[in-house]
Amino acid sequence: MPTRHPPVPTRWLMTDERMGEGLWRAIRRLPRGGGVIFRHHATAAAERRRLFARVRQITRVRDLVLLRAGPDRLPGEQGVHGRRGGGIVTWPAHDRREARRALVAGAYAVFVSPVFPTRSHPGAPSLGARRAARIARGMPIARIALGGMDETRFRRLKARGFDGYAGIDCWSDQKRKAVPR
Repeated sequence: MPTRHPPVPTRWLMTDERMGEGLWRAIRRLPRGGGVIFRHHATAAAERRRLFARVRQITRVRDLVLLRAGPDRLPGEQGVHGRRGGGIVTWPAHDRREARRALVAGAYAVFVSPVFPTRSHPGAPSLGARRAARIARGMPIARIALGGMDETRFRRLKARGFDGYAGIDCWSDQKRKAVPR
């Protein structure tokens, strides 16, 4: 893995409202040292803070990194996704230009997506392994694949220069069968 920043997790959970109660099982399935990006954007502010506090309790016990996505600071966050901030900064990239923005923002990792079709964005075009690898190539920070990912797909992408992967369904009870490979 590139060494511009201290090591960052190689396995990530991206949360969202559609997970429901499955969120708790998904967090518990992450390997120790993994990361959670809390993205409950549609949740009302007070409920979002309560939910984040509960997630934070679990991540502390399990030695997981917890970042927030979105503008509102949350107590106990260890960094942010998709914006400049304190702590660990990660950045989404759908093309090479956005990947370069990650460097300007001081990101520790770039999340290249969507590599494969995903239930989070049904019908949206995906990059495919080759195009995703071109976006990530040469980045001096951790390169994380996102979109339709699981351990099997990551093993194939690792040879293309990816350091880790992120997902929702791969950590939850939801089946990916509805998403074509």
